[in-house]
Amino acid sequence: MGVMNPRIDAYIAKSAEFAQPILERVRAVVHEACPDVEEAIKWGSPSFLYAGGILCSMAAFKQHASFGFWKHSLVIGAGVERDGMGSYGKLGGVSDLPAKKQLIADIKKAMRLNEEGIKAAAVRKPAPKPPVEVPADLAAAMQKNARARATFEAFSPSARREYVEWLTEAKREETRQKRLLQAIEWMAEGKERHWKYKNC
Repeated sequence: MGVMNPRIDAYIAKSAEFAQPILERVRAVVHEACPDVEEAIKWGSPSFLYAGGILCSMAAFKQHASFGFWKHSLVIGAGVERDGMGSYGKLGGVSDLPAKKQLIADIKKAMRLNEEGIKAAAVRKPAPKPPVEVPADLAAAMQKNARARATFEAFSPSARREYVEWLTEAKREETRQKRLLQAIEWMAEGKERHWKYKNC
């Protein structure tokens, strides 16, 4: 077995009792499959590094644990459904892990990807949303208040959308009118829709 990182020992020791055997099992199998693996804590979770990159990582939560490959879609398959953030879904016990033989095969596949310098598949960004359509009542109210109009026009598309959606999602006309007045007041003061939470 490779060098054990005491920070991972501490992480396992602090984890819920049900998760400890899962994490210990995963750790042992990773070391068995990849004797040269290095241990580290990345983003608060135990991670295993090999050939210049992250191989896999594990984590414990209140009611489940997880184990996943950095290049999940290339190791397990892009279309394989999973429950949770790990490659094998939410793990409630050691029996939820695949058989040791399968686990080792998957680890070896991840090792080859790192050795060959193959990058994880790029995550596609969603298409940009079309520009927001300003409702007639908001446009009319801004025509009467130059400061509110100037603020709205200076907003980013997402800041504009927040005000428009807040207004159009009102179920009753009375609510919509209250929101319209509030929106004009805040924009005249140069405030975004969620200004109260900006410094939280």
